Parts: sequence; structure tokens; C-alpha cells
Amino acid sequence: MTLLNVLNHLLNFVAPAAALALLLPLAGRCIRFRAPAALAWRRRAAIVFLVGVATLVAGLMLWGHDGKMPTYAALVLACASCEWVLLRGWKR
Repeated sequence: MTLLNVLNHLLNFVAPAAALALLLPLAGRCIRFRAPAALAWRRRAAIVFLVGVATLVAGLMLWGHDGKMPTYAALVLACASCEWVLLRGWKR
């Protein structure tokens, strides 16, 4: 396997997490447009991306290969929960 193939596999592995990381902060801004967010959208997208990649890696370790529907369901739940917590703001 060449380096280009490895890079292609890695990018395809994290693509669902990247898509959710970009779409959720934008959707959150559309839904809660009046309330100020606690973090900038780029920082929220980075945090959601890391949570999504961790979820995909956990699914890969649990089932032995990627692309299982329960992993994608867990990805959506984990990323949406993370975005919800980040949108709530930090209570001081």
C-alpha cells in the first residue's frame, strides 16, 4: 500500500466526522441566532471533529472494521451532544 493510498483511507475514514463538524456549528447558529455562543464556530467545529474521530476509532476498535451503522449512529449522537453542550455556554 502506497502512502497515497494510506492518506486516501485516512481521509475517507474521518470524512463523516469532518462533515458533521462543519455542519453542526452552522446549524446551531441558524437555530440559536440570537443567543451568543460561548465559543467561536471554528473552535466548536474542532472540538466536535475530535469527538467524532474518537467515536469512529472506538467503533473501529469495537467491531474490527469501519462503516458499521451503529458506529455512525453513535457518531451522530456524540457530535450532536457535544454541540449541544458547547452551545449551552459555560455557567460560571
